[in-house]
Amino acid sequence: MTAAAEAGLRRILAVVDLLIDAVDEEPLVPALLPLLLGAVPGDSIIWSPRAGSADRPLTLPAGLLTPDVQAAFAREAAADSLVTHTTLGSGVPMRRSTLQTRTEFHALAAYADVYRPFGAEQQLAMSFPAGYAAGLPRKVCVAINRSGSDFSDDDVAAAALLRTRLSRVLHRLAPPTPPPSPVTHRESAVLALLARGLTNQQIAHRLAISPRTVDKHLEHAYAKLRVSSRVEAANAWLTRDQAAVRLGP
Repeated sequence: MTAAAEAGLRRILAVVDLLIDAVDEEPLVPALLPLLLGAVPGDSIIWSPRAGSADRPLTLPAGLLTPDVQAAFAREAAADSLVTHTTLGSGVPMRRSTLQTRTEFHALAAYADVYRPFGAEQQLAMSFPAGYAAGLPRKVCVAINRSGSDFSDDDVAAAALLRTRLSRVLHRLAPPTPPPSPVTHRESAVLALLARGLTNQQIAHRLAISPRTVDKHLEHAYAKLRVSSRVEAANAWLTRDQAAVRLGP
């Protein structure tokens, strides 16, 4: 392995080490951006938390996108093939030069209004599934910019390697919210006592209801939890995310 390849590998491993230890997305991304910019060298990086949305992107250097540039991007992005690739296409790492010639790039309205102001003569962009936000699947877009030479095949390969790991970690940090269980308050109370090992008679005595009523509550709860026995119901109740359980009337 050449010295340059070894240095590149060390930069990638630094990113991976940070991802392995990540427990919270909010402090992760600001710490991640300089490492990504080192692993795939460029002059600046843009991290858009929901590709194609109006959410404010994070950048390094900070403040890279002025309000005027962001407004111009919102107007003109639809005509940009690299943006289309990251928002609607596969999102695999892609050099702008793979999609269009320099002349075609400079002819875009977005070039004069968006890219030229911060020196993005060369770009490498990608997007990837990144868990969930507000209950909906989320897609993050990352663009690395250079004012000089184009990105190499090694840069594209490094971005592809990191893309997989970024997606995996963000899925872990932002998992889907478990669907709520439509159990009633009374069914919840019965299940809680069932999970503690009480018999139907003991549950009935504790809740001041009849054993037959306990049976009815369990019959309804079994259907809602998609189980068929006391043991399955107890296990399902104990392993649920209680904060996500919706209690009916």
